[in-house]
Amino acid sequence: MTRRARGGGPGNTGAPPADTGEGTDHHTDEGRRLSRRLARADLAAVREARHDLRRLLRNWGRPGGAETAELLTSELVTNALVHTDDDAVLTAVVSPRGLRVEVRDFMTRRPLLRAADPNDDTHGRGLVLVRSLADAWGVRPHRVGKSVWFELAAEAGR
Repeated sequence: MTRRARGGGPGNTGAPPADTGEGTDHHTDEGRRLSRRLARADLAAVREARHDLRRLLRNWGRPGGAETAELLTSELVTNALVHTDDDAVLTAVVSPRGLRVEVRDFMTRRPLLRAADPNDDTHGRGLVLVRSLADAWGVRPHRVGKSVWFELAAEAGR
């Protein structure tokens, strides 16, 4: 399978919602959706985002897909909170085609895909994991900021 970055997909997520920061999980015509505001530098939000995603994917049928989705979401959320100076927005949509996760931040600087330093156990591996494990991924610019996203097909090997 060829991994490729591609654009498109759902429209812009807009500015962070003015809510309590709690994740929302609701049904839409396109499937089940999670939207969560992530406060700047709030690394506890990484754990909370994984928990919300796990709940969203509770009945998702792809073997190992939920665990892969949690790992990749953790990487994108951590990057947004560590490498930017503003809030971020996590959006995940489960549809019959699969899962799409986007993390939008409000910084124009694009993320760098770099080789991990073998002497550093904690940095430089996030986007490499996303590139390796996602069926598709990419960076979508917005008028203000960008979204880094990945997709996992509903069935392995699609």
